[in-house]
Amino acid sequence: AIDSGDVILAEESGKVTELDASRVVVTRGNQRDTYDLEKFMRSNQGTIMHQRPIVDLGDEIKAGDVLADGASTANGEIALGKNCLVAFMSWEGYNFEDAIIVSERLVKDDELTSIHIEEYEIDARTTKLGDEEITRDIPNRSEDSLRNLDERGVVRVGAEVKSGDLLVGKVTPKGETELTAEEKLIRAIFKEKAREVRDTSLKVPHGEEGVVIDVITFNRDDGDDLSPGVNDLVRVFVAIKRKIQEGDKLAGRHGNKGVISKIVPVEDMPHLADGTAVDVILNPLGVPSRMNIGQVLETHLGWVAANGWYDDGTESWEQVKKLGRTARVNVATPVFDGASVKDVDEALVKWQEENFEERGIDLGLDKRAREGARSAGRARLYSGRTGEPYEGDVTVGYMYILKLHHLVDDKIHARSTGPYSLVTQQPLGGKAQFGGQRFGEMEVWALEAYGAAYTLQEMLTIKSDDTVGRVKAYEAIVKGENIPEPSIPESFKVLLKEMQALALDANLVTEEGAVGMEEEEDELLRAAEELGIDLSGVRAGDSEAADETVNESDTNGAEPEGDAEPEEAEAKK
Repeated sequence: AIDSGDVILAEESGKVTELDASRVVVTRGNQRDTYDLEKFMRSNQGTIMHQRPIVDLGDEIKAGDVLADGASTANGEIALGKNCLVAFMSWEGYNFEDAIIVSERLVKDDELTSIHIEEYEIDARTTKLGDEEITRDIPNRSEDSLRNLDERGVVRVGAEVKSGDLLVGKVTPKGETELTAEEKLIRAIFKEKAREVRDTSLKVPHGEEGVVIDVITFNRDDGDDLSPGVNDLVRVFVAIKRKIQEGDKLAGRHGNKGVISKIVPVEDMPHLADGTAVDVILNPLGVPSRMNIGQVLETHLGWVAANGWYDDGTESWEQVKKLGRTARVNVATPVFDGASVKDVDEALVKWQEENFEERGIDLGLDKRAREGARSAGRARLYSGRTGEPYEGDVTVGYMYILKLHHLVDDKIHARSTGPYSLVTQQPLGGKAQFGGQRFGEMEVWALEAYGAAYTLQEMLTIKSDDTVGRVKAYEAIVKGENIPEPSIPESFKVLLKEMQALALDANLVTEEGAVGMEEEEDELLRAAEELGIDLSGVRAGDSEAADETVNESDTNGAEPEGDAEPEEAEAKK
């Protein structure tokens, strides 16, 4: 951790003369060394980089000593996880297939809580129709939606924002159209105020929330170095505290990863004879087939190390005897040259001999067993619900548990209607584009095999690229009517056009005769106008993809952004 750059090291020896949350001053003679601490910075992964001093005022410091810890260190040593009391047992089926059960204590005590910082950026450019403007004066916005913006149109620091809230107000000039007499009158009265602009403000993406912790603004007029054509640039940093929850991913140090399936109240968790409830329940079936026995040895050694053990071989033993108390010894075990099975066994035996009377926990000791395996390392656990002991003894101990950056809040996603690709007319993919779930070839085979004909038809038409059918279906749902028969999907029309390009006069003919596709288009336009649906799409290679998104319900307000999947490359440049 010392070499990682995450901690601050003293360059010279001296004495700490000034100290606060943001800096440490070390003085030697007439020379003062000031060390500034990093506070609430964002890493590229969106996690927090934050330093805090670990020295006190008046401390004598040597060169190379650690002055401040980073977000993932403790006293200058790497510390990425937490020591949790784990039990290897099944519990009502909730830890089936690598799922993990955790105690509510970890949530309440913020044991696996992390702070995440997201960065949002918007710029105001010079366009062919005029300059974009960052402003609070946005058309068709209620005063309530502007409550967090200052007079410049930028969100204030400290505001709590959630999905869809405005961060920065921005308007873009629209193409000037022929004005009606009424509009000319309004333009004459309000001068430029009534000019045609559209709302292109920066909003919090769907599924995101937090507290605004910093806002940085750049302006060409102030001499800031901005890209050509950019007049203003605003960056907003939003932080959120994420407690551990169902769906988050945890792991140990031996590849033993899993997803939390249930958070159980402390009183319902299995407990030891002295009433200590376990923190985590892991499935024992995750060990034998994978042969990562290290996790079991770690659990045993952690059990002993959590309490320390007594040793009369230490140098200070004579002084300790005079004090009348026993010395506790903690041991660090190297990675590839660590404690052997025999060492772990001896430590468990020693722990039992010294702690049994006080805690009443029996680790299954057998004095007659062969050397090297005298302790089973298993203890009697009691049900938190009934108080009855479990039938067999359970391996219990302390394991180092890490929280992985696969959080359910970042992954959870649902779509009813949303943006469609302009080329294929199919929904976009991925959470960033507010896309749909891909229904691939093999899923089609599954529905075919099952005989779910209507579900299959729906998947391939109104839920995909049947432009007329999906508008009609939406109309039917709005009006409370039955959903009509689907019409022809766009992909079939593309096939017809490709055949016609090969000089094949292909047309769709039913028993009633040829199908006129133009009538369908008229019906589509009528329904869209009645329901107020925008039928523009997302064009391939479009830099303004977000602004040209067809959004059939127009209720989610989401704009496509971020990394589209390869198939959805047309959604973003």
